[in-house]
Amino acid sequence: MNKKKDVLTTGQVAQICNVAPRTVTKWFDSGQLKGYRIPGSRDRRIPTGELLRFMKAHDMPTDALEIGKMRILIIDSDKDTAEDLAAGLETKRNYEVEIALNSFDAGIIAQRTTPHVILLNLMAQNIDADQICSYVRTNDELNSTRILAVAEGSGEKEEQALINKGYDGVISNAGDFTATIAMIQNASTVMQ
Repeated sequence: MNKKKDVLTTGQVAQICNVAPRTVTKWFDSGQLKGYRIPGSRDRRIPTGELLRFMKAHDMPTDALEIGKMRILIIDSDKDTAEDLAAGLETKRNYEVEIALNSFDAGIIAQRTTPHVILLNLMAQNIDADQICSYVRTNDELNSTRILAVAEGSGEKEEQALINKGYDGVISNAGDFTATIAMIQNASTVMQ
């Protein structure tokens, strides 16, 4: 079985959706289907998360699009806490979890794996969470990645302020794996 592709050509999208490649080009050019153009070329590329969102929005069957494991990146300077969270998530669900202990590693891992969801500990030392959030929001390759702020003990006002900053949700108790998984699933549903 081939490894799931994160980015598809218009021809691959046409095959998945059972339409002509020209139809996919029209969807792309009209802005209905988001993606990017290859620099110096007219070729278009569509992230699989965006295609899945488009197909669900238009009640198209998605079984032809193989999704695979959800990729999660945990960014936290506390190695033990990050490893405990990763182990808990991997035990409860079939997630592919990576850990970054600093901003540099987070950038490298995010570019390499294109995570579906990032769990970003706002209390992590030597990590500028808002800068990471801004970077993900402005990076075309990560435009479908969802960012959940891990803000232990946060209240409703703090959570709304974080959402206004660009976070997709807030986890106020990362030790509650049921609630954390629900937040991840909710973020991925929005993504799809």
